[in-house]
Amino acid sequence: MKELERFKKTVLEEYPRLGLDSRFCFRCHKGVPCFNECCRDVNIFLTPYDIIRLKNKLGITSEEFIKKYTITPFDQNLKYPILLLKMEDDEKKSCPFVEEEGCTVYSDRPWACRMYPLGLASPKDSHRTEKDDFYFLLKEEVCRGFAEDNELSVRDWIEDQEIELYDRMGRGFKEITLHSYFQEGKDLSPQKMEMFFMVCYNIDKFRDFIFGSSFLDKFEIDDQMRRKIKEDDVALLDFGYDWLKFALFGEKTMTVKTDILKARQKELDEKRGN
Repeated sequence: MKELERFKKTVLEEYPRLGLDSRFCFRCHKGVPCFNECCRDVNIFLTPYDIIRLKNKLGITSEEFIKKYTITPFDQNLKYPILLLKMEDDEKKSCPFVEEEGCTVYSDRPWACRMYPLGLASPKDSHRTEKDDFYFLLKEEVCRGFAEDNELSVRDWIEDQEIELYDRMGRGFKEITLHSYFQEGKDLSPQKMEMFFMVCYNIDKFRDFIFGSSFLDKFEIDDQMRRKIKEDDVALLDFGYDWLKFALFGEKTMTVKTDILKARQKELDEKRGN
C-alpha cells in the first residue's frame, strides 16, 4: 500500500492534469502487439458496483465472487475494507477473466479497466470538491496503443467506455469513504468494519440480513422500497449507503419505528430508576 501512496503522490505533483476537452491518441485492439499485456500483474481495486456487475455476469453470489476472485489487502492505516481483483497464480499474474481473444467479461468489466489509459486523481484535501479532481494519462512502456492514429478527447473516451454510469453508481460509495468521520481520523470498530464490508461488497448477504432478521421490524420502510431492495441489487446498494450513514456516522438517513423508540426510552428510564 506504501507503493500506491507513493504513486498517488507522484501523480499529484508531477503528472500533467487533463480536463474533459483535453485530447490524446490511443486505441486498443487485437492488432496491437501488446494486446492483453496490460491485464497482467496489476492492482484492480473493485468498487461495490463492479462486484454487482461481475457476480451477475458470472451468475454467482457476491459471497462466491469474493471468495474466488478477490483479495483483501491488510494495512493498519486503512480506515475501511477494500477489495482487489485476485490475479491468477501463474508466472504473468494474469487476470482470471482474460483469454487469448480478450476479456471474457468485457461488457461488465470494472471501472478501472474502462478508464485505462486514463486515471482520475483527487487532491488530498478535506475541503476538496469533485471540481478539484483531474484526469491523467497512464503511459506504460509495454503499451503500443498510444502509437495508434486515433485522436480523441477525455470526454469522448468516457462516453465510449460507458464510464459515466459507473461514476454515477460510485457516488454513494465516495460519500461514505470520503466522509468527515474518516477525515477526522476516527476508526470503525470491528463490528462496524464487518457491516461496511457486507453492505459494500457482499450485497447478497446484506439482503439476507435485511429479510432474515428483525431489521424490517425496527425501521420505517414502505412496501415499494421493500420490493425494490428484494429484487434489485443497485437499489439495495443505494439503500445500504443510507443504512451505513445511519449506523456508522449517526446521520438521520433511516427512521426508527415509534414503538421501538418508546421501548428503548422505557428501558433507559428503568435503568436510570435503578
